[in-house]
Amino acid sequence: MSTAAPPPIVPGLADLSAEIDGVILDLWGVVHNGVVPFAGAVDCMRRLRALGKPVVLLSNAPRPGTWVKPFLDRLGVPESAYDAVVASGDLVHAALRDRADPFHAVLGRRYLFWGKPPDLAMLDGLDYDRVADLDAADFIIAAGLNDDQRETVADYGDRLDRALARDLPLVCANPDLEVMRGPERLPCAGALAQAYEARGGPVAWHGKPERHAYDACLARMPGVARDRVLCIGDTPRTDILGANRAGIRAILVAGGLHQADLTAPDGGPDPARAAALCAGAGAVAQGLMAELAW
Repeated sequence: MSTAAPPPIVPGLADLSAEIDGVILDLWGVVHNGVVPFAGAVDCMRRLRALGKPVVLLSNAPRPGTWVKPFLDRLGVPESAYDAVVASGDLVHAALRDRADPFHAVLGRRYLFWGKPPDLAMLDGLDYDRVADLDAADFIIAAGLNDDQRETVADYGDRLDRALARDLPLVCANPDLEVMRGPERLPCAGALAQAYEARGGPVAWHGKPERHAYDACLARMPGVARDRVLCIGDTPRTDILGANRAGIRAILVAGGLHQADLTAPDGGPDPARAAALCAGAGAVAQGLMAELAW
């Protein structure tokens, strides 16, 4: 795969503010690291909103966006700093509610759930029945590993094989392969879905890099043209590729999940490495930032 030209380094969004009317921000790796916000993130978000430019947070969290807001508040990211949150949990809820596409239209009503109990909130109000036995399930909802601090995808190998033997559909509620929680890297539902899909299992992905995630963000920016929106993320495979698919300009942040891969010997962001990393994901970034800043 050929590598695009190295993206220009963008010190901050101030110089780009006249070119954009709305911003879509990833959360983990861009706004916060799971423990605290990044130094200039909240200030940057507030400055954008002060200029009348909506800020929509797009997260692959397998929970409703309304559940993400209290978490952000506890981290020090107040609701006054953004306009809306779109989470993968919202997308899953809508897909299971509407059953408007061929994949979801034929799902049964009994599901096996993988993930943490709070993630079940994305299913509130839906007419489905949770079962505890894989053999009783019509499909699987993967919000994550049941214990992401102790388990790995390998621990699910037998369950994935059993699901494949029944050709069970799997609804992935978080396409991320891994996430940073402070200094730790923890596996996500995307790693389970990837392993199942590699076996030949049917998977529906909800969240980045799927285009419907970005369309949901644009719906929260009425009157803002797609070509006047900027997406900022730290993961080429989800954030940047998804923006590319949606026809939205994208900037890669070097201080998130791939910090070690994107840092030059002088400590700054490395455009050549960024271009190569994006090319490996089939993505192209139009800019590179050390971290979100005004």
